[in-house]
Amino acid sequence: MSNWYELDSIDVLERLGADATHGLDCSEVARRLQKHGFNELKEQSGQNPWQILWEQLTATVVIILIVSALISALLGDFKDAVAILTIVTFNAFLGFKQEYQAERSLAALKKLTVPKAKVKRDRTIQEISARELVPGDIVLLEAGNLVPADCRLLESANLRIQEASLTGESEPTDKNIQSLEKELPLGDRHNMAYMGTAVTYGRGVAIVTATGMDTELGHIAAATQTVTREPTRLQQRLDRLGRVLAIAILIIVIVLFCLGLARGEPIKLMFLMAVSLGVAAIPEGLPAVVTIALALGAQRMFKQRVLVRKLPAVETLGSVTVICSDKTGTLTENRMTVTHLSVAEEQIDLSKHLSSEGSTLLRERSDLVLLLVAAALCNDAILSEEQNESQTLQGIGDPTEVALAIAAADLGVKKVDLEPSCPRVAELSFDGLRKRMTTIHQVPSNNIVGTSDLNFQNPSVNYLYNLKNGVLDNFPYVAFVKGAVDSLMNISSAIWVDERVEPLNDSWRNKIVRLNEGLAQEGMRVLGLAFRPLESLPNNHYVAELEQDLIFIGMVSMSDPTRPEVKDAVQVCHTAGIRPVMITGDHPLTARHIAGELGIAIDHQLLTGQDLDQSPQDLLDSIESVSVYARVSPQHKLKIVQALQNRGHIVAMTGDGVNDAPALKKADIGIAMGITGTDVAKEAADMVLLDDNFATIVAVTKEGRVIYDNIRKFIKYTLTGNCGELWVIFLAPFFGMPLPLLPLQILWINLLADGILALALGVEPAENNIMQRPPYQPNESIFARGVGRDIVWVGLLLGILLLGVAYQSWSSVAAAPALRDRPSWQTMVFTTLAFSRIGLAQTMRSERESVFNMSLLANKLLLGAVFFTFSIQLAVVYLPFFQKVFETTALSIIELTISLVISTIVFWAMEIEKFFLRRRQNK
Repeated sequence: MSNWYELDSIDVLERLGADATHGLDCSEVARRLQKHGFNELKEQSGQNPWQILWEQLTATVVIILIVSALISALLGDFKDAVAILTIVTFNAFLGFKQEYQAERSLAALKKLTVPKAKVKRDRTIQEISARELVPGDIVLLEAGNLVPADCRLLESANLRIQEASLTGESEPTDKNIQSLEKELPLGDRHNMAYMGTAVTYGRGVAIVTATGMDTELGHIAAATQTVTREPTRLQQRLDRLGRVLAIAILIIVIVLFCLGLARGEPIKLMFLMAVSLGVAAIPEGLPAVVTIALALGAQRMFKQRVLVRKLPAVETLGSVTVICSDKTGTLTENRMTVTHLSVAEEQIDLSKHLSSEGSTLLRERSDLVLLLVAAALCNDAILSEEQNESQTLQGIGDPTEVALAIAAADLGVKKVDLEPSCPRVAELSFDGLRKRMTTIHQVPSNNIVGTSDLNFQNPSVNYLYNLKNGVLDNFPYVAFVKGAVDSLMNISSAIWVDERVEPLNDSWRNKIVRLNEGLAQEGMRVLGLAFRPLESLPNNHYVAELEQDLIFIGMVSMSDPTRPEVKDAVQVCHTAGIRPVMITGDHPLTARHIAGELGIAIDHQLLTGQDLDQSPQDLLDSIESVSVYARVSPQHKLKIVQALQNRGHIVAMTGDGVNDAPALKKADIGIAMGITGTDVAKEAADMVLLDDNFATIVAVTKEGRVIYDNIRKFIKYTLTGNCGELWVIFLAPFFGMPLPLLPLQILWINLLADGILALALGVEPAENNIMQRPPYQPNESIFARGVGRDIVWVGLLLGILLLGVAYQSWSSVAAAPALRDRPSWQTMVFTTLAFSRIGLAQTMRSERESVFNMSLLANKLLLGAVFFTFSIQLAVVYLPFFQKVFETTALSIIELTISLVISTIVFWAMEIEKFFLRRRQNK
């Protein structure tokens, strides 16, 4: 069945064997999951192990080596052929292991990006992973959700869905539940919701009709889906660098090849030398190293509670100069607790009234009844009947609404009891522009007199009926409005005082404003509540006109303590040259209090949404000095991001609502909230903050710097060693010497240094000053800040040292005809180069810090690689089997000592350079 839109809702439920009230039970879900499979698209993105291995073996460098091995075998040199193939195999294994691990990490992280879905199962509402949905599930849709599967709507309250991903229509589509005619295109099926589309407004209830590859999106994916991972900016730059270096090295190799032939070197030897030199010097693997580093970094970030959705974000993190953060839940704990109720001029401190005293309080203060009824009914939170370990109620939904519902329930006004008697019939969802939410409810017609007639099982129902005999008399409907106090004041004309309506004159307005500001100055979040009796249910087209001539009931203030770790994180930001900016929809005084408490606001400068609407130029002029924005809408967030970027900043922006998506996309790094964030916000973001904690953003910003620094260290280390090899081989013929390094020796060094040591260097922990320096620009040259300089001069120094060792040893051997066939002089060059690369790996652990001030155990992988490289190099020199393969000879103690001492010169040279750099920095 595919034309579900032609059937009415009752027929759909019958055909799918579902119950709209209770949902499916667990056993039926298990059976359907077995039949239909998980609700996911089968993408062609992941590479299987054989593909990764094939790519390793078909890389240009590997093919060149394999061809070289075959040519060696054809020329009768089977020893070289076997040795080359062995090195190729080991190198391919290393590359395969790293890429396979990176691929698995990315695949595991991708599975975690599946959105959640609210579903009715086993007579309760549960929140599950969308991939666990099955046909027949009853799902709840609300603004900000991505539709998790193809669904037929059963209920619709002002529901609008953005279907551009399927239909190309940019405007959201109004949805209803009426059955439709036959053969309609997707865009005209107004009673259907399709997987991957976004709910932009209202709410609804729907039944799942298709999942996974059976959905409309699945049909498109099956025909067209080809997923390719776009290279990051750094990878693109390294790829270009690799091509330039390849051309330069090719020219050098041709020159060396010709010089060797001119000197009478065997053509086979010069051919293998050219191949080996090209393989050793061309950094073809650099872009792959970046992928591995970023993927493993993303995995480490996940352990710190950040889910990376887009890999380039990892490298951009280290360059962030401004972090724009929401207040609620990110800087604060999002542990909303209602502390005060305010009606007329009086405040009631709820901390003085235990839950068991709630009914007594309401008997004594009946003017609170309407305030609590409004708080419970104008509310989308769902309370659980279960309590946590501290015996407090739990809820699903926005933390603010959960807090309101719990406070009302604790005082005896239970949402679950009110809703059957006063059902919601229409609503205007909350949005950041209006800063309020409106729900319309049917008023029961029963006639019960007197507040003393509490003879029903649920007292809260009695409260509702008592209101029917008062202010709601002769009105079949009532609208409740909840929102920012100043927003409600603009559309209210009366006030609820002592269970009667009075005009909202200037005197009352001033009292309410003073009370609101007093609470806000203490850091409280304050919401106002109002109502309006209705003679009839308005037409949907005129629902917005309800928000006028309201009767202001009172205010509810909530405390939301700041996260204890955020203050230290803010201080780290200031030290690291990152400016934290707080953006909130709350009252300016609340924002200023929280910002001052956390150290975000150095002075008292603050802008409101109204200020941002004035002049874009004013925002651009003040953007560098203002770190607190209050009463802002999602559209204002976009303006702030653009202004900061126009000033040259790299901006990280947090967001959770459906309307935050444009700002998240515009920011250099969009960060969605994992707990309170909508599916739409998560889809637009580069990463998801799983704990909604500002301190976590700062922690992963540090991780981003570490990853970028380690990539630079890897590049610097690899190219410096390669330069040294090139210099000694290039200059040796000009001094009349034969080749100082044999082809297999070069390949061996390439394997040890550029493979084992370099990869270990790539996981170096953070340097001590990493968050005590300003961020780097993401478009800076990879050779900036001394990398290019060190590659040139350290590579040249290494080449000269190796040339000196070669010339001295070769001269001694050349002067003694009896020793002319002894390859000790080449073995000394070979060993000195190997030990030099070990020293370079140690000193390049830090750009400024001396290795003697760093813990050897901080990078245990590198320490292990050093011991392994040192030991295996000695084995190559002294074990007969390796001597035959690499044409080495055992060095005497004096020769070995000379090699060790000379190999440390480049180490000491870099340590001295770092000493002068530290000295200059301190001055």
